[in-house]
Amino acid sequence: MKADPAVQRRLLDLAEVDAELARVTHRRRTLPEIAEIAEAEKQMRAKQDALVAVETTLTDLDRDVKRQETEIEQVRARGDRDRKLMQSGSVGAKQLTDLEHELATLQRRQGVLEDDLLELMERREAVEADVSFARVDMDKGREALSDAARRRDDVLADLEATETRRTADRSLMAKGFPDDLLKLYDRQREHRGIGAALIQSRRCGACRIELDRNAVSKLKEAASDEVVRCEECGAILVRTAESGL
Repeated sequence: MKADPAVQRRLLDLAEVDAELARVTHRRRTLPEIAEIAEAEKQMRAKQDALVAVETTLTDLDRDVKRQETEIEQVRARGDRDRKLMQSGSVGAKQLTDLEHELATLQRRQGVLEDDLLELMERREAVEADVSFARVDMDKGREALSDAARRRDDVLADLEATETRRTADRSLMAKGFPDDLLKLYDRQREHRGIGAALIQSRRCGACRIELDRNAVSKLKEAASDEVVRCEECGAILVRTAESGL
């Protein structure tokens, strides 16, 4: 295949555009923000589970406190009733003794229930503090996730703009190449990642391998418009004064 040396040199410009587009694609796949978002989402799930757990505990304690208060109120009401009966003077001596015994029992029971209620209230206070902490932690996690997503979107927007601009540049540049040369370049690029490279100091710019004497001799003998390729990687080799030939 033959192509004007000036046209071959323009392959280097095309290769640079393709390299930039490849970098855009690679960076889009490997954004650190993507891993950061995945970790933030994992942390958010853990924080959500922790919040649900302490909220459930708080709900259970609220129920226990209400039940305890109800039982205390019932004992207190029973005691008030007994005292009224005792004060009414309408009960006999035996019933009075029974009422006094029951009232003493109710007072002891009320004391135990009130101690239990106090313990429940202390536990509830501690769990309520845990709930507040868990909610603050959730807010911080949500903020971190939002920040990472915003930074990811900003970077993706920049990459999209670069890709759009350079894709347009490539389409325009591609029109300046013969079809057969462009097809060869694109086939090589799709196969090995780099379609064309400069020979610099007798070294292939694509695979970075230094050419041996035999390869250098062939390049020296090749006409300037001959399209030559690297024997190692297959890239189209563009020859300039820097090639050391």
